[in-house]
Amino acid sequence: MNTPTPLTVPLWRAAHGRTGDKGNRSNISVIAWHEALYPLIEAQITAERVAAHFRHRQPSQVVRHLLPNLHAINFVLDDVLDGGVNDALNLDSHGKALSFHLLALELEVPTDLLTHLQGPPG
Repeated sequence: MNTPTPLTVPLWRAAHGRTGDKGNRSNISVIAWHEALYPLIEAQITAERVAAHFRHRQPSQVVRHLLPNLHAINFVLDDVLDGGVNDALNLDSHGKALSFHLLALELEVPTDLLTHLQGPPG
């Protein structure tokens, strides 16, 4: 029996983000659009994968906090804001801009969960 091939989509189709920053630390939460998508996000969007995705920002540490009752994951990235928002000359280093970067990560979604995705296909 053939298993349907999962669809690869950007994370923003399965979740939205909230951010904050304090000093040189960025806090990025990823919240599933639908509770059925949360297990996929938890399994695929790991601290290691987020650290690799942000390697150009050179985080000294990425910590992942699971919030299953909220269908969310909070990532804390240390030393990614060019010394802090008030010290940085780079506006793109603000936490809100970094959340869009995180939501660009790819996620594999089984065909039976495609109806829970948001946004335009393709």
